[in-house]
Amino acid sequence: VEAEAYDGPSLIIAYSHCIAHGINMTTGTDQQQAAVDSGHWVLMRYNPDLEGEGKNPLVLESRAPKIPFSDYAYKETRYNMLARSKPEEAKRLLELAQGDVESRWRFYEQMAQMHYGSNGDGKEEAREA
Repeated sequence: VEAEAYDGPSLIIAYSHCIAHGINMTTGTDQQQAAVDSGHWVLMRYNPDLEGEGKNPLVLESRAPKIPFSDYAYKETRYNMLARSKPEEAKRLLELAQGDVESRWRFYEQMAQMHYGSNGDGKEEAREA
C-alpha cells in the first residue's frame, strides 16, 4: 500500500522460497522466517516522503538477528551440498557469511537510527543520534 501510494517509482524486493532450495515446500514460510531471524534477509522500508516529515526514510522492520546464519542455511540443500562435499571450505564460508550478516545489520541499524531535521537554513539533513 505504501509503495503504491508513493508518487514516483516504487520497488518491492521480496524473498521467496523455491523448490530448488531443497526444502519442504509446505514449511516454506518457516524458512522465510528463519532467513529474517538469522539476518540473512532484512525486512526494511525506504519511503522518501518521510524526509518531509523530519523522519528517517529508512525503517527497519526486522529485529536484530537472533539465530545463527547456519540455523537458516543448513535447512537448505543448496548450502548442505558444500558442507558434505568440502566441509572445511563450507565452514570457512559459513564464518564469512555470519560476519557479513552481522556487519550488514550494524550498517542498516546505524542508518535507520539517524535523525532527520532542519539545519537552520530550511534544508533537511541527516545526522547521527
